[in-house]
Amino acid sequence: MQRDYPLEKVRNFGIIAHIDAGKTTVSERILFYTGVSHKIGEVHEGEAVMDWMEQERERGITITSAATTCFWVPTHDDVSDVSKKYRFNIIDTPGHVDFTVEVERSLKVLDGGVVVFDGVAGVEPQSETVWRQADKYKVPRMCFINKLDRTGASFERSFKSILDRLTKKAVRFQIPMGEEEHHVGEIDLLTMKAYFFEGEMGNTVREDEIPAEYRDDAETYHGELVEAIVQHDENAMNRFLEGEEISVDELRAIARKAVIANELIPVFTGTALKNKGVQLLLNAVVDYLPSPLDVQAITGENPKTGEKEERHSNDDEPFAALAFKLAVDPFVGQLTFFRVYSGTLEAGSYVYNARTGNKERIGRILRMHSNDREEVKKVFAGEIAAAVGLKDVRTGDTLCDEGHPVLLEGIEFPEPVVSLKIEPKTKADQEKMGLALSRLAQEDPTFKVSTDQETLETIVSGMGELHLDIIVDRMKREFKVEANVGKPQVAYRETITASSESEVKYIKQTGGRGQYGHVKIRMKPMEKLSEEEIADLPKAVKRSEGFEFVNSIKGGVIPQEYIPACEKGFKEAMEKGIVAGFPLADVSVELYDGTYHEVDSSEVAFKIASSQAFQEAAQKAKPVVLEPMMKVEVVTPDQFMGDITGNLSSKRGQVEGTEDRGMNKVVRASVPLSEMFGYMTQLRSMTEGRASFTMEFAEYAIVPQNIADEIVAKRK
Repeated sequence: MQRDYPLEKVRNFGIIAHIDAGKTTVSERILFYTGVSHKIGEVHEGEAVMDWMEQERERGITITSAATTCFWVPTHDDVSDVSKKYRFNIIDTPGHVDFTVEVERSLKVLDGGVVVFDGVAGVEPQSETVWRQADKYKVPRMCFINKLDRTGASFERSFKSILDRLTKKAVRFQIPMGEEEHHVGEIDLLTMKAYFFEGEMGNTVREDEIPAEYRDDAETYHGELVEAIVQHDENAMNRFLEGEEISVDELRAIARKAVIANELIPVFTGTALKNKGVQLLLNAVVDYLPSPLDVQAITGENPKTGEKEERHSNDDEPFAALAFKLAVDPFVGQLTFFRVYSGTLEAGSYVYNARTGNKERIGRILRMHSNDREEVKKVFAGEIAAAVGLKDVRTGDTLCDEGHPVLLEGIEFPEPVVSLKIEPKTKADQEKMGLALSRLAQEDPTFKVSTDQETLETIVSGMGELHLDIIVDRMKREFKVEANVGKPQVAYRETITASSESEVKYIKQTGGRGQYGHVKIRMKPMEKLSEEEIADLPKAVKRSEGFEFVNSIKGGVIPQEYIPACEKGFKEAMEKGIVAGFPLADVSVELYDGTYHEVDSSEVAFKIASSQAFQEAAQKAKPVVLEPMMKVEVVTPDQFMGDITGNLSSKRGQVEGTEDRGMNKVVRASVPLSEMFGYMTQLRSMTEGRASFTMEFAEYAIVPQNIADEIVAKRK
């Protein structure tokens, strides 16, 4: 079976943005214009194809990233010519900060991104977050300033906010003709043509000369655009400086290379809701975003030899894919979404999981269209698909060819910041609840389930109140579990602020063989290092999220086989906490000396000795309680400004700045999460329901002593 589309005609891209910038509306228009949907589903009517979960339709937000495949012939080509078709694999991601994991894992497997901005608000807090995530994975991207038909919309103001708050590499590739109710179409600054979108759904794209009133602006910005493009090609730059005109095709080719190298970010514009600008955006995806052949080969390590290996987007290389999402489908069971980086995979064949070392059979392979599916017999390099029948797979696992194993870099997920207690309503719900929670935790790596050791109550933790609300709702609907839910609790942490040392000898004689473990440790706060510095750390240093273990044992004073038991003892002690029983974070422990007994030493003895030594050292290292701080942004009419800043200050918040946004004021502040529960209700009553806010996790900070005393008293 041959691939139906050459790799250079494939585009894997995501649509990412702040909540309410219009991502899903853009996706719906894409599906309509590419012929996947025969009618346009609107978010506000609860009919969007990409928002297929009941909870998404009710709330009008995207919760889970939806994958779809569609085909596009650029409008400047012959639309009836099938050979000109491009295949798009698109992921529509959520904008709400509670579902940031969906963006993270999507960006990990995509080759490009379209970042959507609200033409009124410009850059918003979650826009910055998704931008940073895209930077982390070096994803080439372009911008689409949407909603230009709305009152208060301004292309120039939104464009300036991109330059000021995100990147200086952004360049106008289009400008709008008119704004708000006067918005009639777009001007392409490369071809210097005006485009109008006619017909009931804007299906007909009409190319025309630029109207006289926009010509001067278009000439100015065309000059800026050409100058910005030729800077990325020395030959073109010299010819341009000599006064030679560079052809549109050559400019496009140079711009494409610069976009793929993350040196240039094109900015397009339109209004998806009013069907203007989307077809030109799809042309730009073809022109500027990379195909799987344009992105760097992915690197991993051979799990058997530890050596670095590369995998190129090539059907003839050994199979390697990354499982980036798990979902439970009521009709086919568990789906594992994966991105194929190299090689091919046939239904019915076996894959090797590089993390577990196990082989699993691929039952069926599905190409997803939101929650509909099309069965395929084989997938090729560069494709995104879903497998049915995999049992022991987690998000971030590498699936590969057993004869050529490779472990690709996994996906890092943020730690949950909000917890609540949950209990089944009836005995019958008890067993179902355990199954439901483990299924949901498998699907979502930012959702954690634990048991309070003292009260034996079940604790669920997530990224925010909405996140946990959706989880409980899904339990009820999908798994038919009725549960009582406690109030949301803040996920506090503890850390140390000084260095210390401790020595523990664990000796137990019980007649016969005894127990003997002796360790000496040094402890200090863990330093924040860059990725390069972490890569340069010696092999004896092991780093994981919030913990560093340094093995300085020389000359076998503690045999090598007991070292992992020591590390385990340290990790277990970290979970118990020192001040108020919250897990410790950002601690570096060095095991530098100790002794052992030929007969009595065991892994258990060294684990206990290490755990006790850790607790003793932590007590001496000035431990403190940490709380999650949230980045809060409130958009409010001017007259309520004083009330809002005063209220935020009373919540131990620090106002970091204010700015104008259209007719409104924006207040940016850093506020402890514990003070923000129920803030929406307070905000509505303070501002007659006219203000709105967004918040996202920023960092953990030390709790003031008087608040820490209250927290400790409550825990006892």
